[in-house]
Amino acid sequence: MRVKTVLVIQCGALGDLICSTSVIDAVARQFGPGTRIDFVCKPGPGALFFLDNRVNKVFKVNHCKWPVWLHPAKRAVVNSSRAVPYDLLINFGSGKQFRGLVKKTRAGRKVGFHSMESHFPKGIHMVDALKSLFSDVIDDEHLWRALPSLVGTSAEEVKTTYGLDHRYLVVSPSNSHHRKKNVNHRAWEEGSWAELIDALSRDIQVVVVGSHSEDDFFNRLRPFPAGVVDLVGKTSVVDLVGVIDGAVGLVATDTGTAHVASATGTEVFALIGPTPACETAPYQGPANTVHIISANLPCSPCYKTEAMKTCRDNRCMKEISVSDVYDLVAASCLGGQGFHNKKSAAS
Repeated sequence: MRVKTVLVIQCGALGDLICSTSVIDAVARQFGPGTRIDFVCKPGPGALFFLDNRVNKVFKVNHCKWPVWLHPAKRAVVNSSRAVPYDLLINFGSGKQFRGLVKKTRAGRKVGFHSMESHFPKGIHMVDALKSLFSDVIDDEHLWRALPSLVGTSAEEVKTTYGLDHRYLVVSPSNSHHRKKNVNHRAWEEGSWAELIDALSRDIQVVVVGSHSEDDFFNRLRPFPAGVVDLVGKTSVVDLVGVIDGAVGLVATDTGTAHVASATGTEVFALIGPTPACETAPYQGPANTVHIISANLPCSPCYKTEAMKTCRDNRCMKEISVSDVYDLVAASCLGGQGFHNKKSAAS
């Protein structure tokens, strides 16, 4: 199969897009590094590709439920394919809102959702499940060597720009459900975050990251201890990639920044309760380290089940102790004493 141009459709959240980036490596290995790859994705996550020369063009599609005839960005994709048809279309969008776009876009071959009888496997990691959607066009030797990867601002440049130490640790306390009025099942206690940041900041420079839209959440954690670098809402997406890339580690819940760390090879400490770690946690590859920190309750995981809908107390997250998180980070990244010994010495 001769392929020179590829269109990839992935309009999910930041973590979904990162999990899909293994397709870039797979296509380059199979068809050559000069293969032109275009992406269709949401504007926010799509900023990941701003510095990525492996991606030729990004079609930014918001309001994905609008039909093609009513959606200027979707029409731009279709019209571009009419002028120069793609050799291969890979669609990761399972929703019916992508059916019309896949049908109307011209491509020599189409794989993925809405283009064949696709079986999306359960019980395996999202990265590997997404790979299965294009496995018919990629040789096995290339398919399973392909990993999620990102291109951001260089680690040295962001250290200079934001005044970061040579060694620092990133803490990412928020997640995409921080505005939920009821229980944010994936969230760790705000008091626990504050205590962890305080303890870690005594050993290493702590850098706190998050979106400017999350200020209400972060204001409940502020003021941070002296020496903590507050980058909430202050970085571009590609700078955020660079900040995480240059860190000795990142502490987060099951959220987009954890996937950034995994894709850049930064050690990840992921606090996980309701979500299935085997499917949606940061991806464990041959060159990175992912620590899953869980209370291991019998009701976990419960994500998108009736149990989660009726849960009013996310004990699976509340029962993850600050000392457990601190001790694991200290042992792996800091070489410091345990949390309880540290508190005794400080008192």
